[in-house]
Amino acid sequence: MKKEFVKDKNEEMNERLIELLRAVPVKDLIAKALEVRMIAYAPYSHYTVGAALITGDGKIYQGCNVENASYGVSNCAERTAFFKAVSEGYRQFRAIAITGSPEGHLVDQYAFPCGVCRQVMMEFCDPESFLVIVAKSDSDYKVYALKELLPEGFGPGNLE
Repeated sequence: MKKEFVKDKNEEMNERLIELLRAVPVKDLIAKALEVRMIAYAPYSHYTVGAALITGDGKIYQGCNVENASYGVSNCAERTAFFKAVSEGYRQFRAIAITGSPEGHLVDQYAFPCGVCRQVMMEFCDPESFLVIVAKSDSDYKVYALKELLPEGFGPGNLE
């Protein structure tokens, strides 16, 4: 079993993120990401991804990747979850769990969000407190603050 919290070099930040993680139902998020991965539509890449996003008030939105013959209009699991939540009025988020692996296989690798998905996260989330959980199972996962995955990110605050 492997549970890894990827630590920031700043010890104060580490303590804050550990406290944030305690408020997130990690195992539930991972289970929901694994569940929705099974219905992903990936006839071209054959790489299926599931994501489970938790809002500020604890509601969970699931998303899977949806591919298209015109590759550019495909949508990632993470963005599917965000767009579902945003379309229902949510704007505050605490964490997202992501699972992915080749179709028909047990999840045996960590699936990190692509750059576009990281940018969508930056639009709606505090990069210092939003947690990104990449998981193989509910006992084998890594946790990052968004700012670790998108250092020096560009977000709404840059336009003020």
